[in-house]
Amino acid sequence: MEASGLAIIVILVVSFQLFPYMVNGERLAPTAFLAGFGNEALITICALMIMGKGLEATGALQPLAMFLAKAWTARPKLASLATLGIAAILSAFLNNTPVVIMLLPMLIGVAVRNKFAPSSILMPVGFATLIGGMATTIGTSTNLLIVSIAADQGLEPFGMFDFTLPVLMVGVVGVLYLWLVAPRLLPERKQPLSDRSPRVFNAMFHINETSAACGLTFAEGLALTGNEMRVDRIERGDGLSVTKLPLVKILAGDRLAVRDTPDRLKRFEKQLGATLHGALGADDVTSETHALKDLQHLAEIVVTRGSLLHRATLVGTRFARRTGLLPLAVHRAREPGIEEISGDIGTTRLRAGDVVLVQGADSQLEQLKRSGTVLVLDGTTNLPRTHRADRALVIMILVVLAAAIGILPISVSAIVGVGAMLATRCLTWKDASGALSAQVIMIIVASLALGLAMTETGGAVYIAQGFVEGARLLPTPFILSMLMLVMAILTNVVSNAAAGIIGTPIAIQMARELGVPAEPFVVAVIFGVNMSYATPFGYQTNLLLLSAGGYKFSDFMRAGVPLTALMWLGFSIVLPIIYDL
Repeated sequence: MEASGLAIIVILVVSFQLFPYMVNGERLAPTAFLAGFGNEALITICALMIMGKGLEATGALQPLAMFLAKAWTARPKLASLATLGIAAILSAFLNNTPVVIMLLPMLIGVAVRNKFAPSSILMPVGFATLIGGMATTIGTSTNLLIVSIAADQGLEPFGMFDFTLPVLMVGVVGVLYLWLVAPRLLPERKQPLSDRSPRVFNAMFHINETSAACGLTFAEGLALTGNEMRVDRIERGDGLSVTKLPLVKILAGDRLAVRDTPDRLKRFEKQLGATLHGALGADDVTSETHALKDLQHLAEIVVTRGSLLHRATLVGTRFARRTGLLPLAVHRAREPGIEEISGDIGTTRLRAGDVVLVQGADSQLEQLKRSGTVLVLDGTTNLPRTHRADRALVIMILVVLAAAIGILPISVSAIVGVGAMLATRCLTWKDASGALSAQVIMIIVASLALGLAMTETGGAVYIAQGFVEGARLLPTPFILSMLMLVMAILTNVVSNAAAGIIGTPIAIQMARELGVPAEPFVVAVIFGVNMSYATPFGYQTNLLLLSAGGYKFSDFMRAGVPLTALMWLGFSIVLPIIYDL
């Protein structure tokens, strides 16, 4: 995505340099397309990302998660509703990524403890954060961008809570759907971290001289597993692949690439006398005095953007030496558009949403959780919390209050908040830089450049006029509804930031063509682009849900499309009433 964003910027700059375009007698400077890097909304988004990381790293929201965990034990049905409501409320003021990251381990632990499928609650909670994110100007980065563009186009600046009322009215219905209906639509995926976990991992069995399979033929090796093991390939030496013929000998040093569930992989490891960890740092964590010799525990680590493993390899990060954990296998969702794992898991570059199966002592897992560098799912409800958590929470509350009351613009307030978190050591400079997503930044800058090109060249006017001409005989509320539906469809195909930035000038021009206030059309764009429910790629947290919940692509369609229709119909009724259209 970063490459696509950069390509768009390069194409625009080069095109307008080679083919000058005049606006009101003046040339549109190619450098104007680079102004997005200094855009106030982008800087605000980056500051809020960093502050969200501060809350995540300090465990500021841990008491709330623990309260919900206890509620799940006592009254599961009401706890489910409370979790959805709290997730939505938090996401109105925080980036929803730290909210989801906070709740995921707790919900997985609750599911394991109470023996129910986490798939029934993880996706609804993720969607609840998207609903809550619609409610304020700072709820999502896209909201900030859209209201900033609207102000640049001459509209009265939006207040933080200017479109909270319609979200409250329709969002309540959406949350009730997520509570009562969505869990019934979602297939029951078995619990992760259990013997029946359906998640399939890519693993590599390493054969040594003492392995039972060493010296046997391939067919005899399979027989050791009851012919249940399915080998993708046999690797020998540096990059040599051996044909899987029945009479091929299995030699010491060979590596068998296998895809299977955790319990079956561990069983095959024992039957073959092989090792799953191989050269991934086993010597660093399995000395005679190491805790692994006494107590072993399986856990899953979800790779998130900005984490220790994102776009890195297990070998390159020296994961085993740094964490004291053995990486055994890697799971990557087999869905359209996602490249499958084909090489050694140790040298595979990991991406957001990948799941690493690890083995280690409870103390090592707890230490990794406290580091805040990755998302650990180990079946417990314990979350990391530091003595700086209260400071981080107070700083975040003051930032939001200062912006809401009007003491400071949100851009200034957020930057001051980042400075305060760094000064109070809630964050390190490394944490702050790691919180920034190059992908998000490039998409936003490229989208701002496209939006500028559309506005200055008259493209937005042309599209708006065509849309209005085609629907001139229809009532304004219907046109507003159609605009929102188009945005809802577009946001599930491309980035919601791109959809919002491109859609906003078109929406404003449509309102001008119709001779009606532009505010409801801008709000319709905000609501439409936040309906990222139908695909796992609609929003970055959806990828976390895809991995952690063991979902399939079709599950998002199954639960997300009805929610999209419900929210669209609700806003189509409410917006014309509120704005008197």
